[in-house]
Amino acid sequence: MRPPAGDSQLVQIMDAALTDAARQAGAWLACRPGCTQCCHGAFAINALDAARLSAGMQTLRAQNPEKARAVTERARAWIAEFGPAFPGDASTGVLGRSEEEQVRFEEFSNEAACPALDPATGLCDVYEWRPMTCRVFGPPVRMGDGEALGCCELCFAGASEDEIAACEMQVPHELEERLVKESGDAGETVVAYAVVET
Repeated sequence: MRPPAGDSQLVQIMDAALTDAARQAGAWLACRPGCTQCCHGAFAINALDAARLSAGMQTLRAQNPEKARAVTERARAWIAEFGPAFPGDASTGVLGRSEEEQVRFEEFSNEAACPALDPATGLCDVYEWRPMTCRVFGPPVRMGDGEALGCCELCFAGASEDEIAACEMQVPHELEERLVKESGDAGETVVAYAVVET
């Protein structure tokens, strides 16, 4: 599945929001190339993220086969190691929806590096096509019901609540939700399954 046309608009909005939040945050934002704390632990990605990653890997295979091969090899190694305990369908990578599977996912592969992370450089090899979760990690964003404002624990050290709130990143949740709904795929997966060749 290729990402819908609206995905490029969503990415542009997110990139602009990140740029604005980073400008406002200045030195409070600790995110830098090589900082990889947010690149460890599995997290759910939606069909839109998976389609973007899959399309990105096709582009990467054409433009930089060696890098694409390295990502694929790390993803296959990740699946070989964690697939047997995967809380869902380990053959397709679709996460389970039962309460028991969701509870298992909370503790699943929390220390494992993302297959997209190049361990030699500390950079993301699919950065241009990364999931929305990756695009919002760092700056303050509204969590859950929209009341709580959360940010990376490495960022905003010593900042007051008002200083953090002044740097809030605006996230177009409604647009993302609409695009996921339009895709017709409500399933979720993880990065490793999205970047391997099917």
